[in-house]
Amino acid sequence: MIDEERDTEQVPTQPRHLIEVDDELMDDLEDLVRSRSDFLILNILQDLYPADIAHIINRFETEEAEYIFKLIPTETASEVILELDDVHREDLLQTMSQPKLTELVGEMASDDAADIVAELSEEKAEEVLETMNVEDSSEVQELLRYDENTAGGIMGKEVAVVNAKDTVKQAIRVVRKMAKEHKNIYSVYVVDEKGLLLGAVPLQDLLVNTPNRRMYKLMNAEVISVTTDIDQEEVARIFKKYDIVSLPVTDKVGKLLGRITVDDVVDVMEEEHQEDVARMVGSDADELERRSPAEIALLRLPWVLTTLSIEFVAGVVIHFFDQTLSKVILLASFMPIISAISGNTGLQSAAIIVRGLATGHVDLNRWWNPIVRQFQTTLIIGSACGALIGAIGAIWHGRALFGLVVGFSMFISINISGFVGTSVPMISKRLGFDPAITAGPFETAFQDVVGITIFLTIATALLRWL
Repeated sequence: MIDEERDTEQVPTQPRHLIEVDDELMDDLEDLVRSRSDFLILNILQDLYPADIAHIINRFETEEAEYIFKLIPTETASEVILELDDVHREDLLQTMSQPKLTELVGEMASDDAADIVAELSEEKAEEVLETMNVEDSSEVQELLRYDENTAGGIMGKEVAVVNAKDTVKQAIRVVRKMAKEHKNIYSVYVVDEKGLLLGAVPLQDLLVNTPNRRMYKLMNAEVISVTTDIDQEEVARIFKKYDIVSLPVTDKVGKLLGRITVDDVVDVMEEEHQEDVARMVGSDADELERRSPAEIALLRLPWVLTTLSIEFVAGVVIHFFDQTLSKVILLASFMPIISAISGNTGLQSAAIIVRGLATGHVDLNRWWNPIVRQFQTTLIIGSACGALIGAIGAIWHGRALFGLVVGFSMFISINISGFVGTSVPMISKRLGFDPAITAGPFETAFQDVVGITIFLTIATALLRWL
């Protein structure tokens, strides 16, 4: 039997190439941009992937970047703009005409379209939504209602959906129709008459079953799904834990609303990692791109002042032990070394725990596991560093006892630092705070105080023999 729907013959597209955007290529493109050689520029760009085109545009100043972007066909431009850095994308969105914006957004998947519309001014966003296709506009407006950091905020509305009583043949028709405009179709989701999610069928299962078989007989009823309010970090953990490429999203009662694909999760993991690293140093992931120098200073100043106030405690400690320092002035030479090494060790421990909490590798219900592992690690690090600095101290001062004081202080400081760096993020998480924010600035400053106190206390106790 001949299927009623036939695939239309398509002209093969020109294959794209992976390239390295080096200085030589950029020099050639800069010459072509200066001479406004539209045809030659397009001849180069048409063979490249959108991500590579975006990388090229990111290396140009605003005016030249806008010129190149306007040359790109709309279908490709809709992919390129998603890969641009925040500064270039923001500049293009501000200067682009409303009809061009509407055309561009209309080429995107619903989740990407919602992200772009969310970056527009309120007035321009309304204009774009009003001139879009009614169905597409409705989908984008629905996605904009969700928090951007939740499953609802990162899901797409492009879902292959069939009824439980539909046949394999009917499901294949749904996939074919959807595939003409959308990519990344991994599964067909099965729902009942009310739209409630019942199960999922991978595409390969449609190919190996008879056309008249009902979908409810094929579906996996134990399909993993999430609700719209689940945090995007939890979504990323689910993808990693269960090794899946697509995840359906439902409302509270189980009605299918959309799906999240693995490419969305890769972006989430990168975003969360950048935020965690930035927060650990008391900063913001996008500060250099989106904020003025004054805004950056105001953002970072509270953390700097907090760290400064803790460091004052270290100053008080040193003043308290001024008699010890005056008698053995060489002790002052080793204080910054102990503080720096122990602080660095604690910061490394904190970074590991913060990342482990984000990825789910650290379980707060088994908090003792990371503490024991980190303690075993710092015992080795502390012993090695303590032995080395102790030997140097003994040779420098000419007394083995001085080396013992320095080495033992280093050993104790590193182990305490590792314990603090491991436990503070977990305590913060348990109390409902962001562990990435509490770990970095406090860890370094705290270890300055602790390391110096331990060092000078031991030195004072053994002063009579030094």
